[in-house]
Amino acid sequence: MAEVSWDELRVEVQGRPVFVRRGPRVPGSVPIVHVHGFAVSGSYLLPTAAALAHRATTLVPDLPGYGQSAARDHVLGLPSLARALLEVLDALDLERVVLVGNSMGGPVCLEVAHGARDRVAGVVLASPAGGMHNQPLPRALVQLARDVWRESPRMAPVVLPDYLHFGPVNALQLFGELVRFPSLERVLRTPVPTLAVIGTRDPLMPPRWRVQELGRLAPPDLTIAVIEGAAHAMNFSHPRELAHVIGSWLDGREIADDPEEPGLAQVLEIRRGDG
Repeated sequence: MAEVSWDELRVEVQGRPVFVRRGPRVPGSVPIVHVHGFAVSGSYLLPTAAALAHRATTLVPDLPGYGQSAARDHVLGLPSLARALLEVLDALDLERVVLVGNSMGGPVCLEVAHGARDRVAGVVLASPAGGMHNQPLPRALVQLARDVWRESPRMAPVVLPDYLHFGPVNALQLFGELVRFPSLERVLRTPVPTLAVIGTRDPLMPPRWRVQELGRLAPPDLTIAVIEGAAHAMNFSHPRELAHVIGSWLDGREIADDPEEPGLAQVLEIRRGDG
């Protein structure tokens, strides 16, 4: 994978600076915007963002109150984060984008797509959190604790400073809202082409049979893919596999295992109507 040089920008959103990383410009492309999960910054998304930077202008913001963006006096809920993301797009003069959201970033992207479908060419949901499988909150906390031991140890020094900066009280408050978010209902009614990518080792995601059931219910614009061996933060642990899946979907190609990454992950597409 070629090394990517990131420009560091700050744009004003609601009177406060928001930090954005921008890769090399790719003329004529629909920009790809990567949206991080709760309590962390966009830093852990950079491996997948770098793997996609050759095909489109790629941007990785820290949402308001996260990472290197200005602190807030209160935690923004999911609808407010979606509005802030739209303001980031406005500040960057991005008329239409592909959104790639991990964990909480998934619901934020879905909110943007439902509220401003003309701005969104497509949505990628990598391990989209929220909904019945994560309820009630104590169950979700157990799932989150189990996931910690399944992630790459290399991720700890990347995200731990973000968690400490965000604070445990703020994290618990936002996590509770995330758990209550009706992800499944929003996904099944998505108004734009959507790709959902699930890791088989992710305790926050539904079991395989539930994913297959969702595949049978999926509308034509929803594609579901599975990356074998990935946990919740697949954008960090499996960047080449995830980028391959996203690139295949964007190109309208069949999603299959990446021949250049043998043995790392098996990528399977679950088609509508499969049993």
